[in-house]
Amino acid sequence: MQYRHSGTSRRTLLAATAGAAAALTAGAGPAHADADGAADANAGSGQDDRLKALISRMSLEEKVGQLFVMRVYGHSATEPDQADIDANLKEIGVRTAAELIAEYRVGGIIYFAWAHNTRDPHQIADLSNGIQEAGLSLPGGLPLLISTDQEHGIVARVGKPATLLPGAMALGARGSRSDARRAAQIAGAELRAMGIRQNYAPVADVNVNPANPVIGVRSFGADPEAVAGLVAAQVKGYQSADIAATSKHFPGHGDTETDSHYGFPVIEHTTEQWGQLDAPPFRAAIAAGIDSIMTAHIMVPALDPSGDPATLSHPILTGILREQLGYDGVVVTDSLGMAGVRQKYGDDRVPVLALKAGVDQLLNPPSLDTAWNAVLNAVKGGELTEARLDESILRILRLKAKLGLFTDPYVSHEGVHRTVGTDAHLAAADRIAEETTTLLVNEQGLLPLSRLTHKNVLVVGADPASPSGTTGPPTAVLAGALSELGFSATALSTGTAPSQAKTDEAVAAARGKDAVVVGTYNVSATSSQRSLVDALIATGVPVVAVAIRNPYDVAQLPGVGACVAAYSWTDVELRAAARVIAGRAQPEGRLPVPVQRTDDPSQVLYPIGYGLSY
Repeated sequence: MQYRHSGTSRRTLLAATAGAAAALTAGAGPAHADADGAADANAGSGQDDRLKALISRMSLEEKVGQLFVMRVYGHSATEPDQADIDANLKEIGVRTAAELIAEYRVGGIIYFAWAHNTRDPHQIADLSNGIQEAGLSLPGGLPLLISTDQEHGIVARVGKPATLLPGAMALGARGSRSDARRAAQIAGAELRAMGIRQNYAPVADVNVNPANPVIGVRSFGADPEAVAGLVAAQVKGYQSADIAATSKHFPGHGDTETDSHYGFPVIEHTTEQWGQLDAPPFRAAIAAGIDSIMTAHIMVPALDPSGDPATLSHPILTGILREQLGYDGVVVTDSLGMAGVRQKYGDDRVPVLALKAGVDQLLNPPSLDTAWNAVLNAVKGGELTEARLDESILRILRLKAKLGLFTDPYVSHEGVHRTVGTDAHLAAADRIAEETTTLLVNEQGLLPLSRLTHKNVLVVGADPASPSGTTGPPTAVLAGALSELGFSATALSTGTAPSQAKTDEAVAAARGKDAVVVGTYNVSATSSQRSLVDALIATGVPVVAVAIRNPYDVAQLPGVGACVAAYSWTDVELRAAARVIAGRAQPEGRLPVPVQRTDDPSQVLYPIGYGLSY
């Protein structure tokens, strides 16, 4: 179903909700973020009274459904491809998004690229409209809160031709709150145009552990106050675009060597350390009027010695987040399919314990049928009260009202065309990316490369799967960008773990070149990427390293002529790195994390704030 305009959406909604939404929208309107991003006192008691009246007319089954945010396969709410129908039947027991909504009355849907939800902006808008139509056509139907992870940088679900912006650590390298806010405004406006109204960003974790496998460049940096300022700026940016921002992952996922997707991390910070390192960005987000906060599947013994993950911890979510920090917005779990929340309890217990801990939205359980019935039976059996569900549903409906979903839930193709991937947005992304690129090494003034003395360039290195629907692979993007800038550049992919044969091929290709640019990706002391760089240096050809993910790579690359940190291998950041290498842009970024010596991690090689200039 395609909507060319939203003129009929209000009539559809009012009819579908049998007057309930009409009563809601009468009188005081929904709260909207003011210029500083703060909500107008939840639109006052009048709106709450109307929302409570709406809740009172919901069946228990409808209430349970409102708590869930679920994945679903397919590009269309009603006519997905057969392979997606098969996947839905296997994992959820329904054929389509419309059937999922009718069967479980879920309150939200989360979009993923791998679920084929995000082919292109116009298709996404049609899918969003189809989902809203499916919800509103039911008796007592409600609009859905559609969400995704569009952090930018290395994590994004919507790719080109939407605007892809520098990620958090790149923004941290720039350190500009106005740039961070502008990036979020652009991202939020484009998501809203496609019908996505809740974004699981910004990341509020403080990345103090270089070995962190799951956060890393998704964090703004290692300085809690700097991270706090950028988190607040992005919250205001997103919410000024009428998008619900979500700071994550509470109480802080920045100091772990375990990925909670695959294991159960333990954070050994003391209460005092937590207050100094992890808490400031979440405090700043709350002060900025954050709409939602996502939990972490981590154990923090100092905050809760029970051994439960924070997602299931009453002392952490109610005692600290609600009571100590004074937060009364929506709390959403991280995905309930992740190992970090499934190791101690079964999938039937996790959603019940999460609600008892203080959660409002239950995100993406591995089996919706198991989780949905577990919550239903917990209420029927007295473990959960219906009043407890009502508390969370009121927060969820407040947010839907604030976002205008009760008055205008649909989007238009005209809005997509006017907003998504515009020249102005793309130009802003390029400008911001240029200012984040960080020059860490520049021996004998090798950079900027001169087209007169270093015209023939070989680009080699890691080609990880291109994130965010960007063009890729990184070596080809860098070579193409340098060629456009007047160099004669060729690309040779050597991979994240180059073999000896591939290294020999790269060395042979480097002979006769004026310079080699090598893209590195999370280099370790035992990585064959390091052997590749050493072999290239031994040829005598000048070597420029571009750290295309973690800036910590520079510590593993002694002897390179120059090293640039790009913080991501998305096109926008690689093109910016090429312009810096070519001298078309100044390297203005400064390290937002310290880089430690490889032989003595207690010693800092490059401190926070380090960065060279031309």
